[in-house]
Amino acid sequence: MKRLLTTALLTTALASPAAAEDLRSLALDYFEPLPSTIPQIADNRVTPEKIELGKALFFDPRLSASGVFSCYSCHNLTTGGDDNMETSVGHGWQKGPRNSPTVLNAVLNIAQFWDGRAEDLKAQAKGPVQAGVEMANTPENVVDTLNSMTQYQEWFSDAFPEEAEPVSFDNMARAIEAFEATLITPSPFDAFLNGDDMALTDEQKEGLELFVDKGCTTCHNGVNLGGNGYYPFGLVEKPGANILPESDKGRFAVTETAYDEYVFRAAPLRNIAETAPYFHSGKVWDLKVAVQVMGVAQLGEEVSDEEADKIVAFLHSLTGEVPEITLPVLPAESATTPRPDIMIREN
Repeated sequence: MKRLLTTALLTTALASPAAAEDLRSLALDYFEPLPSTIPQIADNRVTPEKIELGKALFFDPRLSASGVFSCYSCHNLTTGGDDNMETSVGHGWQKGPRNSPTVLNAVLNIAQFWDGRAEDLKAQAKGPVQAGVEMANTPENVVDTLNSMTQYQEWFSDAFPEEAEPVSFDNMARAIEAFEATLITPSPFDAFLNGDDMALTDEQKEGLELFVDKGCTTCHNGVNLGGNGYYPFGLVEKPGANILPESDKGRFAVTETAYDEYVFRAAPLRNIAETAPYFHSGKVWDLKVAVQVMGVAQLGEEVSDEEADKIVAFLHSLTGEVPEITLPVLPAESATTPRPDIMIREN
């Protein structure tokens, strides 16, 4: 495997196309550019009909018991695909336990949620709808709601033409997954990986080299620069409880294996500059501070202010272009549509 560029070579890389190619070659040892087409999902073929249905469902607050919260509530496509809150607010204005991950490029993650408890976006779409602290609904009520509107019945029939009863909780999740598969955000870093020497500034190129040199690529690699593996938070030095709450043991809740205590899925770094606050706890609001926390916690070394500034500059090159989304006009309720329920029940 190629090793790191020397400082002298990096300086040359900023001025020489040949040396810029060396930097690109190094980067391609660890990263992949985004696909140029919508990723196909093995057991859920993405079609235009599913995408349009999924978009409507993504924005429809009537999937929640209260009629207030939609997928979009926690995954705002205009602010980085998350809600830019420490932890999300849901049914009855309850505060959730973890920071909301971005939905942008999420189809490329190995699994969903910080602890990986959902194997794909279909499973993820079902979770918040039923969680008492989020949308607090039931599969039965969701199906009743959708079946109460003729337009939804028609859209489900178009999206799932071979099924006798196309309106189902499973198909709701499949349609949302198909829409979310379109949320791919090509960035300047992709242009650089694909051969554009000028896509990154000199400072961003230095930051990229430092990102590799420091060993950040151990956890943040692949097409999403993370999202593809699980690692202890505090591999070298555990952060304080103000950043790593002792009550949240991460993946341990899924596997019940002591080895997985305080283990979390590595955060995908695409659009990271727009998704503050950071970490599963949402306790750090400054990206530079987050970089320096990770240096100590995961790598066991202090990252200087100058180094952190360059790494942050590189991370800004991961901010991509969000697909243009036209807001859907949702079907109107009918006399049989279940009425909103704002009562807070015990989980």
